[in-house]
Amino acid sequence: MIRPLLLFFLLIIISCKKEATPQYDLAITNAQVIHLETGQIENQNILISNGRIEVVMPVDSKDFEANDTIDASGKYVLPGFWDNHIHLRGGDTLINNNENFLKLFIANGITTVRDAGGDLTHAVMDWKTQIASEELAGPTIFTAGPKIDGSNGSWAGSLEVESQADVAKALDSLESLNVDFVKIYDSRISADNYLAAIEEAKKRGFTVSGHMPFTVTLDETINAGMDGIEHLYYIMKGCASNEIEVTEKLNQGEIGFWGAMPALMDGYSDSTAQTTFNTLKQNDVFVVPTLHIGETLSYLDEVDHSNDEYLKYMGSGIIQTYQGRIRSAMNSSEEARENRKQLDSFFGELAKSLDSAGVQLLAGSDSGAFNSYTYPGISLHKELQAMVENGISPLDALRTSSVNGAEFLNQTENYGEISKGKISDLVILEANPLENIENTQMIYSVIKGSQLFSKSDLKELLNKSIMD
Repeated sequence: MIRPLLLFFLLIIISCKKEATPQYDLAITNAQVIHLETGQIENQNILISNGRIEVVMPVDSKDFEANDTIDASGKYVLPGFWDNHIHLRGGDTLINNNENFLKLFIANGITTVRDAGGDLTHAVMDWKTQIASEELAGPTIFTAGPKIDGSNGSWAGSLEVESQADVAKALDSLESLNVDFVKIYDSRISADNYLAAIEEAKKRGFTVSGHMPFTVTLDETINAGMDGIEHLYYIMKGCASNEIEVTEKLNQGEIGFWGAMPALMDGYSDSTAQTTFNTLKQNDVFVVPTLHIGETLSYLDEVDHSNDEYLKYMGSGIIQTYQGRIRSAMNSSEEARENRKQLDSFFGELAKSLDSAGVQLLAGSDSGAFNSYTYPGISLHKELQAMVENGISPLDALRTSSVNGAEFLNQTENYGEISKGKISDLVILEANPLENIENTQMIYSVIKGSQLFSKSDLKELLNKSIMD
């Protein structure tokens, strides 16, 4: 009797041991994991199930099984890239072109984008749903929907406000659309409505980013509750000792936006700038430098883009939208051209100063229709390179993409680092981007939730993205 009982218990023990071996959907083994929050690189295994990271363990831990395995020996893993400023826009005739961009983002390791306002909201919302269910290959999209601006605003589809009652209606509309944040534009909005829009959006729990009318000061914008400043024009204004004087001239109609640039550049003051940097930092205001597009547009009169590799992915409709900025650049006076190039150089230095002061930056390409030769996907890598070229460390530049992007949109529970419970949006690189930021383009594979894109898959996405 004793012998059968021993045999029975032995079988139970063996069975339990077999059941105790964890099973995962995907194992990434022997990886050099770049932990951007610390800058450390650790040789680890990453175990994934149901689109989330289940375990990050030392490589000598072998007690697991997986349906698929990637041997990442000699390769580097970091969170999927975020492009924190893109545009999905251009009207119904360009819907297919914009949908085509989604493949370009994934092919470039960009697993999340922040759509900073456009006129294709219903299509964008549909893409969001399809991407979330993995029916469509594309990045997670956080969108502002239509921008808020004044009457006769520059961009199609904007919500036009002429009173604080209009501001409330615009925000009602954005709430009904279930947008992820609010974007305010500065082409026509009054100073009072601009500040009211920030304050009311914050009351409703929105994250708010935008341009800033030059008829208000940067301090007024920050005090109203602005979370993110798009582009560096407005930061430059807040760093000028003559900001109040220039603002008054703008309010009186004595000068316009571009006319104010030389005066503000000349008025830059280190002491004023440091005060501004501290204010931005203390109020957790993020800044999106968009250096790459600044350089691209500043040199349209000198650089021939007709042989750009990415033109073949744009299609004639998108390329046609480039013509407005091109004509403007070609028709500008020599003085205006030189001023623009000086401003571009100045902005590179300003981005470095912001980073050195501890202001949180966001890497954003500003790619999309109308933004000439600033291509979706590859331009995010060019933005990271521009940051490093201007003195920002590769580690800090990388943080401006996924780490700061997740923090800005209050998405740190799901994104921003490689740890248990995070969504498994990852990029595997063939070389270390901390040693050379250009290595962000050396993509071996991309993991987007439960989807695995091998190097050949990524090449096929690019092939399928070629348009007319």
